[in-house]
Amino acid sequence: MLKISDLKVRYGGIEAVKGISLEVPEGQIVTLIGANGAGKSTTLRTIAGLVKPAEGRIQLKGEDITGLAPDKIVTQGITLVPEGRHVFPDMTVLENLKIGAYLRKDSLEEDLKWIYDLFPRLKERSWQAAGTLSGGEQQMLAVGRALMSHPKIMMMDEPSLGLAPIVVKGIFDIIREVNRQGVTILLIEQNANMALKVADLAYVMETGHITLSGPGQELMKDEAVKKAYLGK
Repeated sequence: MLKISDLKVRYGGIEAVKGISLEVPEGQIVTLIGANGAGKSTTLRTIAGLVKPAEGRIQLKGEDITGLAPDKIVTQGITLVPEGRHVFPDMTVLENLKIGAYLRKDSLEEDLKWIYDLFPRLKERSWQAAGTLSGGEQQMLAVGRALMSHPKIMMMDEPSLGLAPIVVKGIFDIIREVNRQGVTILLIEQNANMALKVADLAYVMETGHITLSGPGQELMKDEAVKKAYLGK
């Protein structure tokens, strides 16, 4: 569904992404793991149109989307749940959700019902200011807001960051459920153990390079991955 070929991204004289290639098959959960500074977030931001690549191609279902503006990327069916959630704190839950659909002209009623079915907590707090929600609730809102754009692919940057373990489990249950409902997922996650458990396909990224790839369950058994990322 999504294909990245020989992607290079530079910040000034620093090459953050050094010619990576990867694929995201339709209907799957794909995860990208690696240490801080490996280039994972830069990769997602480049796909989302927030960063311009120096070289390489990004294709969605065979169509070249390299370098398109972020709003064009959203209309193509790719959305990003950013690291740190970035909800609008002074706006209500409902207003935040509606912002996720700002490019749409059709009725939002069915989609709001879907989001509230996925996240009953958001329905209970629909008129509450987003800044007063807990970290887990804000992550639910960030996911719900992204889903309001009808994405084919939802990219998630560190969804478990700063959350308690019991909340993290709930977030990963949500990731599985969203995927079951037909949304392809590209996930960056420091919690490599959780990420590999849910991933159909996984890539390991180190200093701007893809160094390893394979089914998530297989990489969990790889000795180098265990030592570097799973604490075993």
